[in-house]
Amino acid sequence: MKKREFIVQDLLSKIYQEEFSAGKLPNQRTLAQTYGVSRFTIQQAIKNLEEIGIVKVVQGSGIFIHEKWVKNPMIFNSLTRTPYDRIHSKMISLNKAAATLDEQQIFQIGPDEEVWTFERVRIVNYKIEQLETSKLPVSLFPELTQEIVEHSIQRYVESCGYRISHYITSYTPITTSTAQSGILLCKRGTPAMQISNRAILEDGRVYEFSNIVAIDYAVTYIRPFDREIHRSRID
Repeated sequence: MKKREFIVQDLLSKIYQEEFSAGKLPNQRTLAQTYGVSRFTIQQAIKNLEEIGIVKVVQGSGIFIHEKWVKNPMIFNSLTRTPYDRIHSKMISLNKAAATLDEQQIFQIGPDEEVWTFERVRIVNYKIEQLETSKLPVSLFPELTQEIVEHSIQRYVESCGYRISHYITSYTPITTSTAQSGILLCKRGTPAMQISNRAILEDGRVYEFSNIVAIDYAVTYIRPFDREIHRSRID
């Protein structure tokens, strides 16, 4: 593990253990001395924490911790730790067709209804890192365009008057196929992560189902220990 990554994870651990009671981190000089690294390495680590929303750097005042994040589970990966202005999407295809049996079951729609299917790549720091195939029911979203696909689907959904509740996500390690490798510009058989998402509205309806193939993928989970659930699993 790179020194910067170690520092990020160590600081996250200390933040979640509430070791910084004043609500702010020590200054960069002190952190550099503590970890035995250069101030540049500390600056990069703090930048990572700032990009995922854990801290806010106020020049001349210090490095402040966002309390709301500490009280909730958090997941960060190559996308969530990268600012939006360094993430771009490019649409490959957009089609509308009659819902298959699987799609009818996922979206709880009838056999005479239609489903949008789009493919796009996610470009992170000028490098193609993800290939996404997503489906949305036409009954919820009569209009879907390239502009929408290449921007934020979540923002579009809520602009339509819906409120997003949560996501159900599963991860499966895979190797890339020939077709996937051609799009992701990597060798066939490159290790990757397949990420399946069901996106759910507050009324319980599934509004999107997606499969993402991600290369250079790493994820970190931070979650509070739920003692009651732990005990119930033992009992």
